[in-house]
Amino acid sequence: MELADVLARRRMVRRYDPDLPVDAEALEVVLAAALRAPSAGFTQGVALLVLEAPEERERFWAATVPAAPGSGPEEPEPVARPNRWLDGMRTAPVLVLVLTSREAYLDRYAEPDKGWTDRDEDRWSAPYWFVDAGMAAMAMLLRAVDLGLGACFFGVPVDRVEAVHAAFGVPPDQLGVGVVSLGHPVTQGDRGSRGSPARRVRRPADELVHRGAW
Repeated sequence: MELADVLARRRMVRRYDPDLPVDAEALEVVLAAALRAPSAGFTQGVALLVLEAPEERERFWAATVPAAPGSGPEEPEPVARPNRWLDGMRTAPVLVLVLTSREAYLDRYAEPDKGWTDRDEDRWSAPYWFVDAGMAAMAMLLRAVDLGLGACFFGVPVDRVEAVHAAFGVPPDQLGVGVVSLGHPVTQGDRGSRGSPARRVRRPADELVHRGAW
């Protein structure tokens, strides 16, 4: 597919065909795209946690759903409220957690070839550990479209990040950035919740692109 077509077709897919799994080779191609994304100082501090098995995905969703009000010791398991977005996203056959290590970047830029002699975060104009993670996620989103797949990038509620990491033994130095869901989008019927673009007007380029000066 031409790059212009990939960019034009990319959208956040929120419901997937449960009868169509993601081909193993296609998944590896999507993951490889993330690993080819730009990396500040070639730190390569972005990591991926791939969840394919139904048990793995269920463990993820159980960890992300907060307990309903009033749940007590007699109801220790999280109870999900009716949620069209959640119902749709749970149909994704693959979830890829995008993680990054701040420590890896601070260590890398304290090495002799970078010229910094310490790990002071104030030297950074932006936290590039997050910038690189975003680039890796975008690379996966675009490659998925190129392969005829659907994908969506979403975040884990801040109060559930620790539970998700504990559920999968994620090391403490790994910072959760978000999750990319992958699958074949449904072609008819309920396509899941409508995203913000359905409710908000796209701003024209001349409001966002500044030339020569602001």
